[in-house]
Amino acid sequence: MKPLKVETEEPPGRPRATSRLLIKPQSPINALAPAPAPSVKAPRLDAVVVRLERFPIGPVSRAFRKRYYPEVEAGQWNDWRWQARSRIRTLAELERTFMLSDDERDAVMRHEGSLPLGITPYYASLMAREDATEPLRRTHIPVGDEYLKSPGEADDPLGEDGHTAVPGLVHRYPDRVLFLATGFCSTYCRYCTRSRMVGEAGGDYSFSRPQWEEALNYIATHPEIRDVLISGGDPLTLSDERLDYLLGRLRAIKHVEFVRLGTKVPVVLPMRVTRALIRVLKKHHPLWISLHFTHPAELTPEVTEATARLADAGIPLGSQTVLLKGINDEVETLKGLFHGLLTRRVRPYYLYQCDPISGSAHFRTSVDKGLELIGGLRGHTTGYAVPSYVVDAPGGGGKIALLPDYVVGREGDDLLLKNFEGKLYRYTDPEGTVGLDRNPRAG
Repeated sequence: MKPLKVETEEPPGRPRATSRLLIKPQSPINALAPAPAPSVKAPRLDAVVVRLERFPIGPVSRAFRKRYYPEVEAGQWNDWRWQARSRIRTLAELERTFMLSDDERDAVMRHEGSLPLGITPYYASLMAREDATEPLRRTHIPVGDEYLKSPGEADDPLGEDGHTAVPGLVHRYPDRVLFLATGFCSTYCRYCTRSRMVGEAGGDYSFSRPQWEEALNYIATHPEIRDVLISGGDPLTLSDERLDYLLGRLRAIKHVEFVRLGTKVPVVLPMRVTRALIRVLKKHHPLWISLHFTHPAELTPEVTEATARLADAGIPLGSQTVLLKGINDEVETLKGLFHGLLTRRVRPYYLYQCDPISGSAHFRTSVDKGLELIGGLRGHTTGYAVPSYVVDAPGGGGKIALLPDYVVGREGDDLLLKNFEGKLYRYTDPEGTVGLDRNPRAG
């Protein structure tokens, strides 16, 4: 296949709502409240008023909009399609907003191929203008280190391509599949596991309706599949109509018990969670959503509204956070994030060891660090705020959960355990074998 010239699954160009009075519209408008029918006695109206959906604008993004987008009204700012079309995608657009370091500028100029630069104006508003080390900025503006490939890294570290049953469908686990619905994201994380296929990937990584149909047919003919995770790219960048179609097709397959969506949209493009989208999602229960949160700075009024709408729709929400060096690798940072998620009805689910994607060494901590962080959380805060720490095994081995080692050894019938404070406790376990290989007096 020839490389694609544009990003796949670009959101529709026409916004669905506006705050202005539209005079003599040249194309139909999907208004929430249709214009009244013309009266026989009254002259026909040449104007249609479209109701604007209310959505909060936090103080940080409000100040950013007034400074860098003064011509953009609040209604337009809260239009998710405008946000997607207006993403920061070039060096010139970056320099209009940020004081770039030489490293950032050089890295942007060197880029070609997949994983392009892409930041929504909303998400850019949360980043520091001058500090290149600020956490959210580091995750989205390229630096030179992403062009260095370290030992153990690969373009497809999880071996997804090798477990692809049909194009766009990964069947690794016995009873579940990964459905890659699109290659488009509203923002592009620089540590993305699927950097090989998102944005302007081209080649074998393309997405289309015929490809969807082939994947759906595969699922329909494999009754062992009970769980479908829709990801990409980001499936919530699809239009309501396409998402409704895909979810409807999956729910019509009797052996598919439930469907999950993996998305970062409510974090980086929260105004996408419209009332219309909620109506679509509620049609297809049981539906679960896995969100991608990184740092407490993402917990804005806009995100609070988006998660509230999803939770009120009866959708269980979980967060999958990637552990990133110098960004969220401190106990207090993670605790602040996880506590904030719980108050927004989002369960911290996974803390991922950063996958060894090519050029990601500057983001990865040691596994020792991850265990240290979990040890600093477990017992020091509510268990609901402690996610599972997992390594997604390279080559397609799947997720492997890791825990700090609390087993000290055995003495007779007693299993010796260490609690979160390092204190020793005995648990009577006369038939057990756990700890037999350890000398409790060692050290």
